[in-house]
Amino acid sequence: MENHSAPAAAASAVMSRPAPPGSAAEPPRTILSIPPDLHADQLIVRMGIEVVSWDPERLVATMPVKGNQQPFGWLHGGANAVLAETLGSIAAALYVAPRGAVVGLEVSCTHHRPARGGPVTGVCTPLHQGDRVATYAVSITDDKGRLTCTARVSCLVQKRGAGSSAGGRT
Repeated sequence: MENHSAPAAAASAVMSRPAPPGSAAEPPRTILSIPPDLHADQLIVRMGIEVVSWDPERLVATMPVKGNQQPFGWLHGGANAVLAETLGSIAAALYVAPRGAVVGLEVSCTHHRPARGGPVTGVCTPLHQGDRVATYAVSITDDKGRLTCTARVSCLVQKRGAGSSAGGRT
């Protein structure tokens, strides 16, 4: 199993890599194919989501509470859903890479306790990876390691090219 990790200082929205020295100022290169002119408009950028490690069995990202709060000062429940869906969708995209297609199907979140400050960390692991549906569990913890939210994310997936099959697991 190959593990792709980067120090937090080197990561920005979605595991960024800086442009080569001397190149024109462009948004950071990421594990996602985001056209440079659309980079700033991405929700993951606006919410400060940073993927810090990924491999086939585990995807980890952080998100700041500050700037993603509801009126009581706690992390907004919708922000948890965005973090969970981001992780599940990226995991599904990595599963069908390099030529597959992914479409979100369902997100379900249970909020266990409020997060009041610091970053939260989401850990995404596969529950099922079939030919048509991929489902992931996402656990979100606060800066003290306490579970704040659990989520399940399901995506429709389609593998294209060599190695894909018409039948098989759903």
